[in-house]
Amino acid sequence: MALRHARARLRPLPTVAARLPPKTAAPWYGMPEHKAWRAEVIARAGGVCQGPGCGRREQRMFADHIVEIRDGGGLTDPANGQCLCGSCHTAKTAAARAARMGAR
Repeated sequence: MALRHARARLRPLPTVAARLPPKTAAPWYGMPEHKAWRAEVIARAGGVCQGPGCGRREQRMFADHIVEIRDGGGLTDPANGQCLCGSCHTAKTAAARAARMGAR
């Protein structure tokens, strides 16, 4: 028994991707006070990642706000800063974002 070709009942979806606006940095990252805070946080840690169980020392380290600014953390408070490697910074930021979205 031969199979016959049937016409598709669904139309194909358009494949044009939506363009997102370019990512822009928050204006406070360019402030001298923030740059001094960043240098202090990284120097205080000796350039070593303070992520749980990490201790890496990399070319580029991040001065991370322990309590994110949008969650009420101090912008240039040294007590609100920790030195993180790229991997730990990405994981910490993603977890904070997920917690913030889950709270809505």
